[in-house]
Amino acid sequence: MAQLLFLVIFNMLPTLIVSIHNSTTGGCAIIRPPRDGGIRYRGLTQDQIRSVQILPVDYEIEYICRGNRVIVGPKVRKCLSDGTWTDMRQQTTCYDRNYTGKKKLYIGALFPMSGGWPGGQACLPAAQMALELVNNRSDILPDYELELIYYDSMCDPGEATKLLYDLLYTDPIKIVLMPGCSSVSTLVAEAARMWNLIVFSYGSSSPALSNRQRFPTFFRTHPSATLHNPTRVHLFKMWNWTKIATIQQTTEVFTSTLDDLEQRVKEAGIEISVRQSFLSDPAVAVKNLKRQDARIIVGLFYETEARKVFCEVYKEKLYGKKYVWFLIGWYADNWFKIKDPAINCSEEDMTKAVEGHVTTEIVMLNPEIVRGASNLTSEEFIAQLTSRLGGKNPEETGGFQEAPLAYDAVWALALALNKTVMPLRAKGKRLEDFNYNNKDITEEIYRALNTSSFEGVSGHVVFDAQGSRMAWTLIEQLQGGSYKKIGYYDSTKGNLSWNQTDKWIGAGPPADHTRVIEKFRFLSQKLFISVSVFAGLGILLGIACLTFNIYNSNVRYIQNSQPYLNNITAVGCVLALAAIFPLGIDGQHVKESQFPVVCQFRLWLLGLGFSLAYGSMFTKIWWVHTVFTKKDEKKDKRKHLEPWKLYTTVGVLLAVDVLSLTIWQIVDPLHITIEKFTKEAPKGDVDELIQPQLQHCSSKKMNTWLGVVYGYKGLLLLLGIFLAYETKSISTEKINDHRAVGMAIYNVAVLCMITAPVTMILSSQQDASFAFASLAIVFSAYITLVVLFVPKMRRLITRGEWQSEQQDTLTTRLSINNNDEEKSRQLERENRELQKIIQEKEERVTELRNQLAEREALRSRRRPSCQNQNQNHSSLPPPSSQAEPPGYTAGPEQSVMPPSFSNSSNLYQGEGKLSRNHCHNSRLPLLYK
Repeated sequence: MAQLLFLVIFNMLPTLIVSIHNSTTGGCAIIRPPRDGGIRYRGLTQDQIRSVQILPVDYEIEYICRGNRVIVGPKVRKCLSDGTWTDMRQQTTCYDRNYTGKKKLYIGALFPMSGGWPGGQACLPAAQMALELVNNRSDILPDYELELIYYDSMCDPGEATKLLYDLLYTDPIKIVLMPGCSSVSTLVAEAARMWNLIVFSYGSSSPALSNRQRFPTFFRTHPSATLHNPTRVHLFKMWNWTKIATIQQTTEVFTSTLDDLEQRVKEAGIEISVRQSFLSDPAVAVKNLKRQDARIIVGLFYETEARKVFCEVYKEKLYGKKYVWFLIGWYADNWFKIKDPAINCSEEDMTKAVEGHVTTEIVMLNPEIVRGASNLTSEEFIAQLTSRLGGKNPEETGGFQEAPLAYDAVWALALALNKTVMPLRAKGKRLEDFNYNNKDITEEIYRALNTSSFEGVSGHVVFDAQGSRMAWTLIEQLQGGSYKKIGYYDSTKGNLSWNQTDKWIGAGPPADHTRVIEKFRFLSQKLFISVSVFAGLGILLGIACLTFNIYNSNVRYIQNSQPYLNNITAVGCVLALAAIFPLGIDGQHVKESQFPVVCQFRLWLLGLGFSLAYGSMFTKIWWVHTVFTKKDEKKDKRKHLEPWKLYTTVGVLLAVDVLSLTIWQIVDPLHITIEKFTKEAPKGDVDELIQPQLQHCSSKKMNTWLGVVYGYKGLLLLLGIFLAYETKSISTEKINDHRAVGMAIYNVAVLCMITAPVTMILSSQQDASFAFASLAIVFSAYITLVVLFVPKMRRLITRGEWQSEQQDTLTTRLSINNNDEEKSRQLERENRELQKIIQEKEERVTELRNQLAEREALRSRRRPSCQNQNQNHSSLPPPSSQAEPPGYTAGPEQSVMPPSFSNSSNLYQGEGKLSRNHCHNSRLPLLYK
């Protein structure tokens, strides 16, 4: 497209060579060289050329062109004598061999040939194919030729910034910019509006690029990544998944995609249970997925990071029949087989890790055989592209799947520019007039792109209000190391075309989490039945004892045991035993809504049973201690025991329990609570865990109420033990069974104080807790009934005391006189016995008197010295050693002695006294034989 333009020779580049032919006459003025060429002046130096204005006659100049251009017109001119050059009517130009006569429009493109997404490897050849076809079409931009100026952005925003500067500040002017990956497109599109440039991307999927306020001139043939999300949500719902996990690379495209997915799954009732992200090393994020039991995982990252992720997935065993990964579908088909020095996993390891994953990708190749704007079908396009790649394996070529998008992007741009020619001409403007300050041409191109609609090799090309491509979604699954199409999804209509070719490692789609089976722990029925039998027998025993006590309430022996208190004890034991039945009833027998009623029965039956049974026994032992442990025992023993006081004491204890239980149930009623235990793995390779659960009767402040009740009852038990110990040696007919009551109190107190803390500790073990509590109730009730009532039954049976009140009263009246006569006879018998004893004593006294008479006869024969000594001491009283023997009868002047003979010392008053110094005092003991 050279024109005959002349430049001042002095401004030419040093490469111009000038050759000047000598002449002897006249001269010609210097002429300007053609554009893209120069003039060779022979024989002149550069300094001479700058100073010469007129060249001599017959001087010849030679035209030369730079590069591959050729001379069109005269190549050599000669100075004539008239001062002109030869062949001046013909123009000399430098002609480009490839010149078609069209004006060029330049497209500045950034193709990532390496980096996170090396999509330029296939997209660049596809774009060049489109440019060739467009430039060869006479019906599309006939006066223009599109030329691509491209650089390798390496999918790096930093590198793209430098390249964008070169594109903008280096000639020629670019009418459109075409970036590739999303991170680069974000940078370019945000800056392009300052230069009034349209940005047209073929490989950007970031949802953030749909923001028209931030990116007002942006279009793309690659749909937004959010177009994957409706497909993913539909698949989640189809496979009954309600819990998913996500892992993403921390870039804007994936962050915004995930934000959109989070909103959509929330609307669909699906939970994102785990959300992990990483910058360059995914090891920690993958470990977190494993630790939090992620099963359905959506991965958003570039291809190079995908290899790192799945190497860690293999190490953490986060693959297999329990897991499903959802990935982006625009990776190379063999991306997991490519050797990557950044990972230390083999190809076999990677193949195992990625098997069965699902990809969602925009339909980038028209599945139908349709010839679109380029007059190529999708199959023909793939064939030509494969040929253009020079036999390179498409699976190993980055961006091969996106190549149809790059191809259609060039076509969309060409059709839009073609559409602007006439509107601009009507305004007196042309496309070649575009510069970075010309906003009108940019607006025309924008309107043309916004209304584009044509059939391309990638399908129907149309843009939404945000400039994003609207398309179907392809669903693929990796089966046996290769991707298989399993369906298509039309998000605009919500239609899913399913091929029924999905294949799973297990029996079907896995569960979205480890299925936790809630299993209640119920009481052992064998234990419940066994204890219930004992409780039932105990209730029958209690009823039998109660019947016995009521029937024989008029028997004196029964009356002296306070039968009404014993009746209360029997009733309390029956109620306590009856509490065993609701104590063993759980969710296996009643519905959950009925369980609080069972809880109420447990509490009230056991509480009232204890109050009645133990309260009546405590009352007995309390009054025995009160009546018979005073300082003045004789006075207290005569004190009459009033029964109404006993009943009042039992009533007070019962009222305290009823009041406390009533307040408890009003303020903080019992309800069902569920205790969960550590999950258990069942036998076999089953993707399930068993969650053991146990039902409890509880309230909001259960520990507080139990503390109050146990504290009150514990004090009663301790006080009962103390009173039983204090009264163990007391014997009274007023309450003739208080020793048996004390023994029962010992047993009940010990069992209760052991069982209460043990059952609280073992509350999570239903069998052990029930066994301790129920057996403590059974033993306490049995011991109480046996100790209190069996001795009474035995006494009445063995002694035959089975008379009624009337018989007992009649017998009592008839025997009154008999009792008086019996007392008289008994007194007579005692009198006769006493008289006999007196007679024996009198005989003994007579014998002793005879002995004294003999001794008096001996006295008369004693020596004078002895007589004198006896006379001197005859006036002294008898010594204590010579006291009268017991039973000695006084003379007639003295009164008759009682049987005790306490006054027998007067027997010797009428006789002479013996001296203590009598020489024969050794014989005195004979008197007392």
